Amino acid sequence: MTAIPHMDDASIDAGVPWHYGEPFKEQRALVAGNGRVDLSHRGVVTVTGADRRTWLHSLTTQDFESPSTTLSSLILSPHGHIEHDLHVVDDGETTWISVEPGTAPDLVKYLDSMRFMMRVEVADVSDQYAVIGAPGWIEASDFPVWHSPSAFLTSTPADKYIATRPADWQVSEIIVPRDRVGEVMQGHELVGTWAWEAHRIRGGVPRLNFETDHKTIPHEIGLISSSVHLNKGCYRGQETVARVYNLGKPPRRIVQLMLDGSTNDTPIVGDLVSWDGKEVGRVTSVTQDYESGPLALAVIKRSVPTDAVLTAGTVAASQTAIVV
Repeated sequence: MTAIPHMDDASIDAGVPWHYGEPFKEQRALVAGNGRVDLSHRGVVTVTGADRRTWLHSLTTQDFESPSTTLSSLILSPHGHIEHDLHVVDDGETTWISVEPGTAPDLVKYLDSMRFMMRVEVADVSDQYAVIGAPGWIEASDFPVWHSPSAFLTSTPADKYIATRPADWQVSEIIVPRDRVGEVMQGHELVGTWAWEAHRIRGGVPRLNFETDHKTIPHEIGLISSSVHLNKGCYRGQETVARVYNLGKPPRRIVQLMLDGSTNDTPIVGDLVSWDGKEVGRVTSVTQDYESGPLALAVIKRSVPTDAVLTAGTVAASQTAIVV
């Protein structure tokens, strides 16, 4: 079996269990709708106050004024590049935001800088609350629960950018007090982040700071239908979103790579992706899937034909187009 690249202490996911001894079994559990994942390294930010939804509506890509209690949203730079990916649930009094490890302080700093006279309070509560991952769209009456967007399902009708998803990615994030993590995990099959990441990669779902860099726009990685509302008022970066959506095409696109598993070679995150000897992109995520073998995600130039055989690092790879 080709080994997955080792996640050392410098990894963004260090500090939580990578696996519990049987990562392929853990992957099967997730696909079957079972298990719980310790995601307590993720950041948790709260926004309270009477103006919180209107305020977040004006700052992010999503419609916070709709009745929806759970959604995904982005904060963009003035030029439309992705800066933050927000997993949001509102319980009627507090807006809870789950974010990538290490990004909560920067998010709070930005939000505080935009408060002005609005009746809102922002807090980084990552030291008090933890995130637990679960497959499927579950409900927990005692805790806020974020649900992944329906856009990450293969049954979702095709949008302008996504032809089809390689597989379903339907998950929940439960936000619980840190002293209750063990209680909430108890009685469920324990699943590590290896399986959680494999589940994401097999579904072709992008992740901040993996499939994104300083110049990524939402169109390139298939986040328009899941995280951007195209008919709402102004927000930072909206001009780029509208211009590319209405008039142009994104310069890059996300693909899933089916890697040649006949050798022990596996690319690592950051390896170049080439076509006919020319650099066309980079590897952004890598895993060993229990069913398909070695898989990766990559972001490549839009001009590369969708049927081209690529090389990821030193490994031959066929591509499944996600953004077309």
